[in-house]
Amino acid sequence: MRGKQYHHPLKLTAPWEKDAGFGRKLKTYRNHTKIIAQPGIVMKVLRRKRIVLFMAYFLLLVLTMLNLANYKWTKEPQQCNHQMRSTSYQSRSDIRFLYRPSLAKKRQLIYILTTWRSGSSFFGELFNQNPEVFFLYEPMWHIWQKLYPGDAVSLQGAARDMLSSLYRCDLSVFQLYNSPGGKNFTSLGLFGATLNKVVCSYPLCSAYRKEVVGMVDDKVCKKCPPQSLRLLEEECLKYNTIVIKGVRILDVNVLAPLMEDPSLDLKVIHLVRDPRAVANSRIKSRHGLIRENLQVVRSRDPKLRRIPFVDPGHKANKKDGSDYHSIGAMEVICDRTSRTLRTALNPPSWLKGKYMVVRYEDLVENPVKTLRNIYHFTNLSTNHDIELFALNMTSGSSSSSKPFIVSSRNATQAASAWRTVLSIQQIKQVEDYCHHAMSVLGYERVRTAGEAKDLSKSLLTHSKL
Repeated sequence: MRGKQYHHPLKLTAPWEKDAGFGRKLKTYRNHTKIIAQPGIVMKVLRRKRIVLFMAYFLLLVLTMLNLANYKWTKEPQQCNHQMRSTSYQSRSDIRFLYRPSLAKKRQLIYILTTWRSGSSFFGELFNQNPEVFFLYEPMWHIWQKLYPGDAVSLQGAARDMLSSLYRCDLSVFQLYNSPGGKNFTSLGLFGATLNKVVCSYPLCSAYRKEVVGMVDDKVCKKCPPQSLRLLEEECLKYNTIVIKGVRILDVNVLAPLMEDPSLDLKVIHLVRDPRAVANSRIKSRHGLIRENLQVVRSRDPKLRRIPFVDPGHKANKKDGSDYHSIGAMEVICDRTSRTLRTALNPPSWLKGKYMVVRYEDLVENPVKTLRNIYHFTNLSTNHDIELFALNMTSGSSSSSKPFIVSSRNATQAASAWRTVLSIQQIKQVEDYCHHAMSVLGYERVRTAGEAKDLSKSLLTHSKL
């Protein structure tokens, strides 16, 4: 017995099996041990986690795709079917201006498409005098002066972009054509500002009132305080009709992007005049149109053959050179007019119901009737004062006036003055350039100098438009 040793197994109690002090044993680790001992349970848990992770990854992928799609959509140009709402002025340098809410009521926008010496200054006054109209006179003049000596055709895009801004009452576009280091543009810095009823009338100036029909005196208006473009923009926003008259858009097709823009309600009035009368007036005003004539002539096609400008054997002089540019510009003008007329004869959807042609000769022959037709097209209301104004301006005693000045005159007599002034060679030159436009608009060609000078014979027929 002595040699035998009895070994009693030592019973060790794991810490987790001891009492926790309250007569209960902790089972947390025992359960964990149990899970490890059963690999099937482990695989089941792992599969669940894998499913959850896969679903989370899939959801993240879907959200990422949606975000990218939304980013791409916002970057592409969107058509705005809603109308612009009137807002207070905000700096155009602030990018938030691009996203400002649109106007509650869509404005009616009118562009008077015409060329130099077509009676456009008088025609523009029919809108400048209307108290319901915000009128701008030749705003693209600033482009041609700043970018001189660029040719007329190459400046068409810049002119259209300016119109796009002005029709939205964004006048800050004028600053783009300011002189380097020059003062900021003011209301009186705009071309033709001293004859503008909005600029010269209350509330921008106390000299005149917009609702009172009558020409303004530029000497009086020059004394008006120059207002900031911001104030002029605020005034623009008050009007539901904006009319811009310009001679520097040469073809209605240039305006197609604006007329197709759903946020703009743009109509075009095409003011035309007998090209021979236009040429005669251009010669008469050649000193005031030197730069413009050169810019237009620079757009001529150098490959085209042209008939001689003067008779063989005629000794050329400086006057002939000036007249050459005055009449030579008619080639480009009539070519672009013909493009407009071809489009108008077979109008695309963007032009239907938005284009009207007005002959200057019809306007001066029957000003009240023509004015009523024009106002009907533009949804404006005529009144006795404006009709009387149109009548008085076309029935004065004088037959001519200084170029670029609107005054009362015998407009019918002035319209036919070219017939006794131009030589038969000059007449033939213009007719050669403008035969298509003349045919569409109803201006008959002449065969002899005697026929041209016979004022008892009318050279007007019915227009095809």
